Amino acid sequence: MIREIAILTIDPSRAADFEAAVAKARPLFEASADCLSFALERVVETPGSYRLVVGWASVEAHMEDFRGSENFQKWRALAGPYFTRPPEVVHTEQVI
Repeated sequence: MIREIAILTIDPSRAADFEAAVAKARPLFEASADCLSFALERVVETPGSYRLVVGWASVEAHMEDFRGSENFQKWRALAGPYFTRPPEVVHTEQVI
């Protein structure tokens, strides 16, 4: 499994609305057969900082299949207005 880790930064005063938007967007990810897990994590020490952690079958499943889909456009329409800077995305795989 590949994990997409996206660093998301928002205005902390909009946190409740942002979290509701991501909850609404969750099924858009889960509709992909190659989406294996989904979590939004709030960084305790830094208000307005989040990590979106999504398990994918492969990097291509995320970068080509999901990002090329209408569901990705819907995700960005829901969550994008809250971002105060562009998300930073990396892909990881467990080695131990």
